Amino acid sequence: MDILLLSNGKIAGNTHVMEFAADAIIDQVKRTGAKHFVVIPYAVIRSSHDDRVALVQATFDKLGLDCIATGLHNAPDPVAAIEQADGIIVSGGNTWVLNKTLHDLGLVGPIRKAVLKQGKAYIGWSAGTNIGCPTIRTTNDMPIVTGAILSSLNFVPFQINPHYLEASVEGHMGETRDERIQEFLEVNKHEPVIGIPEGTWLAIADNNISYHAANGKPLKFFSYGNEPVYYQPGDDVQFLMDLSY
Repeated sequence: MDILLLSNGKIAGNTHVMEFAADAIIDQVKRTGAKHFVVIPYAVIRSSHDDRVALVQATFDKLGLDCIATGLHNAPDPVAAIEQADGIIVSGGNTWVLNKTLHDLGLVGPIRKAVLKQGKAYIGWSAGTNIGCPTIRTTNDMPIVTGAILSSLNFVPFQINPHYLEASVEGHMGETRDERIQEFLEVNKHEPVIGIPEGTWLAIADNNISYHAANGKPLKFFSYGNEPVYYQPGDDVQFLMDLSY
């Protein structure tokens, strides 16, 4: 498998989606030989799916990659489109809508087969990263659809909280992100959570995992009964792939 799980789409100063991970994307394309990427835009709520696909194509063009992005939402047979593509890109947006749509269309199995068995490239950001986990329970998004489904693609054996922010607002009485993650761990004691700040990503190739950041920010590893642990970009985080529920 060859997977990039980005915390988000842009950071300050970026003009294109995924721009902060440009080198990783270029390397992945060279490594896998992927030319045709199918873009899954189902998470997008406040703009059009076609516009999101166009943003991905603009990024390919900016990076000088000879890659074509097509939208899965336009495919008459989405399963066939997954099978025929060289790679898969999953946009951010609302994770609940995205995950439910993948299940409703019968795409979870085909995507897992494409990525885990056939080695097709996978890039996700935000919601597209959330669905790479066993479940989507550590998303930041509101469950705006009924009949929401929790289980997801299960590429990695841990939960991820994208857009992770270690901050509290003076005078604000709601829970901090850390407090919400600790609540999750109180109920799900054997399911560790990785907080990845904006501008960072996880790269998984052949079961080897590494952590990267365009801004030097560390990831934060949460596990039940233990103090959170920080890992800097370049630190050895291979233990993450050996975790189990």
